[in-house]
Amino acid sequence: MKKLFKNQWTNIIFIVIILVMIIPQTRKPIQIVVNKIFAFSPSVTDEADRKELETYNWTLETKDGKRVDFAESKGKVIIVNYWATWCPPCIAEMPSFQELYTDYKDDVEFYFISGEDHETTNNFLKRKGYNFSSYRMLSEDPKPLDGYTLPSTYVIDKNGTIVVDKKGAADWNSQNFRNLLSQLLTD
Repeated sequence: MKKLFKNQWTNIIFIVIILVMIIPQTRKPIQIVVNKIFAFSPSVTDEADRKELETYNWTLETKDGKRVDFAESKGKVIIVNYWATWCPPCIAEMPSFQELYTDYKDDVEFYFISGEDHETTNNFLKRKGYNFSSYRMLSEDPKPLDGYTLPSTYVIDKNGTIVVDKKGAADWNSQNFRNLLSQLLTD
């Protein structure tokens, strides 16, 4: 019996992992932890590959139903993040965004964009203790921004150039990223 168990222990562990990942209540927390572990500082897009915003014509809506004109952020450093409450990589990067937001909210324009209703996103943000706002789109997002992959994050400099185009979770509170933001703010 011992020999049989010794030979099959890897199979048993593999089956347990599969079962845990099939059950939604255990899968999501595990995915969040894995995404946090493998979230690294986002890399800067090579200058030759950088794209410009085609327009700032974009209307968003706050949780209170107030319309926000994205064009008001023209000439400022902007972070746009597409996210959802059901998205484990999105949830994994939120703590680093909260820390970044706390320190840079007066200098950087933050736009957290979700396609979910305000009640869902606000309940999530409140439950997790995040104090940044989430927006809904009322008009099409400006190209080349694209929120089809979640999470997607764009860092836009004062001239409208996208200097970071990140798909997937990242550590937005890393020292490297903070250095980049500081540089963008002084340029």
